[in-house]
Amino acid sequence: MPSPSPPRRTDRRASPGGLALAAAALAAAAAAVAAPAPALAQDNYEIQVYGADTVAPGATMIELHSNYTFRGGNEAEQGVRPTAHALHETLEVTHGFSPWFEAALYTFTSAQARYGWDWVGNHLRLRGRVPAAWDWPVGVSVSTEFGYQRRVFSADTWTLELRPIVDKQLGRWYLALNPTLDRSFHGPGTGQGVVFSPDFKVGYDVTKKINAGLEHYGTLGPLSGFDPVAQQQHQIVPSLDLDLGPAWEFNFGVAFGVTHATDRLLVKMILGRRFGGGGGAPSPVSWRPWRPSHLASSSRAISDAKAWRSPRSSEMAS
Repeated sequence: MPSPSPPRRTDRRASPGGLALAAAALAAAAAAVAAPAPALAQDNYEIQVYGADTVAPGATMIELHSNYTFRGGNEAEQGVRPTAHALHETLEVTHGFSPWFEAALYTFTSAQARYGWDWVGNHLRLRGRVPAAWDWPVGVSVSTEFGYQRRVFSADTWTLELRPIVDKQLGRWYLALNPTLDRSFHGPGTGQGVVFSPDFKVGYDVTKKINAGLEHYGTLGPLSGFDPVAQQQHQIVPSLDLDLGPAWEFNFGVAFGVTHATDRLLVKMILGRRFGGGGGAPSPVSWRPWRPSHLASSSRAISDAKAWRSPRSSEMAS
């Protein structure tokens, strides 16, 4: 009997050699799956691809992630509210504790005409990066995120995400890869074990103030056996990152779902502001499109001051 279709994409928050070993270790640790199960829900509360940089020590980044689904699911699935015409607002507060470590807290909310405005849940994220002093040819970091979402918004209420991150600036081009691994601990997705959700971004500096990019967010299914393509989740997102100053980040995109399991059309925006870290005024380092939120504190960031910094999901480096 074919497995039921996964719920429509409703989470996404959006890395070579050593990463394959990490993926293999998690796959080995995942429980064997006796029968297929629905895919982990992917809630569109934080739609971004991460760059490798972390927030500077002592700095705090406050970001508002906003998105609105124009064309999505119109019916409840597995007891989860439909996604069509839902406005999602997520507050992310990230603090840098060292040149290579940061922690973040997310608060998710959702508003729909028939339900009103509701609290969805909270996640805690911890992230460490390879120190710039190691002088690796690519930026590398690893993010671990754990948290809760209410049952009416996600069939899987308690989830864990492990996100390896690799990025690289090549002249005007910026590349970022997040081969994410998801695990549900409560809900119908528990039996799937570890689910593979690859995200990536390609960006190009059109001017010193504008970076045009193409983002992809996907969920392929459990490592034990990917879902049929029609049941996978894939979003293609043309995006723009604007340089509004060294302490700000701004990202805007229009997301198109290309499979039946994905919301078909939504718009998203990220607006962020950095505070503290070095006594007030941010250092004059150039920004990284995508998630300009995270200011670079490393020697690599300083050396890149004349080039656009790679986005930590639309991160403004400063």
